[in-house]
This record gives sequence, structure tokens and C-alpha cells, in this order.
Amino acid sequence: MTEFDLRGFRILPGYLSAECQADLVAALRDVAAQAPLFSPVTASGKAMSVRMTSAGSYGWVSDRSRYRYAAAHPDGQSWPAIPSAVLGIWRDLVSDLRDPDCCLMNYYGEGARMGLHQDRDEADFSWPVLSISLGDEGLLRIGNPVRGGSTVSHWLRSGDVVVMGGAARMTYHGVDRIRFGSSALLKMGGRINLTCRVVD
Repeated sequence: MTEFDLRGFRILPGYLSAECQADLVAALRDVAAQAPLFSPVTASGKAMSVRMTSAGSYGWVSDRSRYRYAAAHPDGQSWPAIPSAVLGIWRDLVSDLRDPDCCLMNYYGEGARMGLHQDRDEADFSWPVLSISLGDEGLLRIGNPVRGGSTVSHWLRSGDVVVMGGAARMTYHGVDRIRFGSSALLKMGGRINLTCRVVD
């Protein structure tokens, strides 16, 4: 399917073949074995509905103190290396001159969602955020550079890739819901979303 633009979000449907998706999931299992999924907590002390982990020089964490990047998993160990397959996608679609510092892995189980937010904890917003969808379909909602106003929505399917760069880099976005059981890629169901970022 041909790629298209949605409010500056470059959406590439079916970018990853079924074989590539399966290989990527296997590599992500290795990441989760070294840095187990955890449930982040908002500043108000409420647990998020997604579980997450990371790979790379930094991982993204959240607790009562603040949202931030950290050099170590909450359990204390270093984050594992970003899988080579993920780096290949980044180099193909974003840059072969600079690799991402962080690959954040969010797991959406049944009923999980992600509210509208900006990715703004990085030092340099000139670098895009690369998003990879695996497993169940997720309803992406795209807003505006400031809160409020109209939004548009699009169902992301397993193997779809999105590049958020340029003016869209600071656009509010989120995932309203997933269609649990819509994909057979993950044995227990659910959706994995990878987002690769340049942090420093």
C-alpha cells in the first residue's frame, strides 16, 4: 500500500512483511528478557494502562517524581542494545548518519490506551520519532501542536510504520484503543508499539 501523509505524520502501511514482523518480535522477547516490562506511574501516582521497557543508551521511565530518560532500568540493570532490525528500519526511513539513543517498547494489553501527549523530553526536536506497530490494531489519534482543536484518527495495523518529523514532531497524539485479538502475531494478543528517538 502507498504511504500517505496525515497532518504531517508520514504513514507507511504494511512496511514490514509478516516474516520481518515475526523476526522482530523474537528480538523484542530478548530485550524484555534482559529488561522486563514494567508499569509506569504518572506524577499523580496512577499506574498507566500500558507496560513498557526500552533498549539503547537510554530508556524512558515515569514515576511520581517526573517523566524522564534514564540510563538504567528501574531494576538497576543497563538497557539492552537496540535490535539490529529496528536500527535497519531507522536507517532506511530516518538517517544512516545517527542512530537513535532510545527504542521505547510499549505493550498494550486488552483495554490499554495512551492519552494525547507530546514527545518533548528529548534535547533536539529536529530528529523525527519513528513508530513501529506490531500485533493488534491500534487507533491512532492526531491532534495539534497545542492542546485542543479538532483531531483525526487512523487505525494502525501490524507492520505499519509512522515517521513523525518536521512540523508534526511536536503534535499531540495518542492511542484511543486497540482491537484486541485482531492479529495473531502475539500469542497472548495485544499490541507492541516501538518508538525510536534521538535523546541527546
